[in-house]
Amino acid sequence: MSRIGKIPVKVPAGVKVSFAGEVMTVEGPKGKLTQKYNPVIEFVLKAGEAGEKGEEIIVSRVNDEKQTKAYHGLYRSLLNNMVTGVSSGFNRVLVITGVGYRAEVQGNLLVLSLGYSSDIYVGIPEGLTVTAEGGRVSVSGIDKQRVGELASQIRKLRPPEPYKGKGIRYENEQIRRKVGKSGVK
Repeated sequence: MSRIGKIPVKVPAGVKVSFAGEVMTVEGPKGKLTQKYNPVIEFVLKAGEAGEKGEEIIVSRVNDEKQTKAYHGLYRSLLNNMVTGVSSGFNRVLVITGVGYRAEVQGNLLVLSLGYSSDIYVGIPEGLTVTAEGGRVSVSGIDKQRVGELASQIRKLRPPEPYKGKGIRYENEQIRRKVGKSGVK
């Protein structure tokens, strides 16, 4: 059995989960998310344990084929991310390091000065929130995949370099620093 797939998904109070046809829908205080799923995976909604509030969703599979086992863990993770997203949301913080490197939000555009000859403009997709203060850019939203994708695209504009550490990195990312030229003859 899938180690991830067999863990029940805890549904907090205020979050509503429904399965109609081959589409799972999760509604919560922050918004609504939908996801199609393969019918070889089944979802069972049951009340939480004694003393706990909320509900639990048990994810199970119809057969033991290799692809079905892969779907088991996948759809459990997708469902858990949807529940977390609509209840508390996701946030990714990027740190900009370098002399003259800066970021600011102008309407629905993120304007980045990264040492190139001109500024870089990044469109902010609908449903995501981007804030920039100082050398930090924060990307937040309810869909984990979209938040991570936008943060990755911003990071790719000027990845951190190993000698001085200049560039854009994730907040918890460790850059492996290299020693420069020694200059000794």
